[in-house]
Amino acid sequence: MRSRYSAYVLGLHDHLRATWHPRTCPAELGPDEPALRWLGLEVRRHVPHGADHAVVEFVARSKLGGRAHRLRETSRFERDAATGRWLYVDGDLH
Repeated sequence: MRSRYSAYVLGLHDHLRATWHPRTCPAELGPDEPALRWLGLEVRRHVPHGADHAVVEFVARSKLGGRAHRLRETSRFERDAATGRWLYVDGDLH
């Protein structure tokens, strides 16, 4: 989760795609908002579901056009059996 947040902050779309599960990864990622400033990430909860599944609840704070925003999501991750890497599957916004 932290590496994906950092990739959003730095505009590293290749890393986002590499850490996204192939069955849910979009064909294209939209362009970054040029004036968007990411302000921080708080991981509120991490719940393993067996050895290969986990849920992460987080809040990411940002500022755009002088307004503060919070993105709160519960994300689902799966471990790739071939590589052992954790991949983002999807998430529910709150």
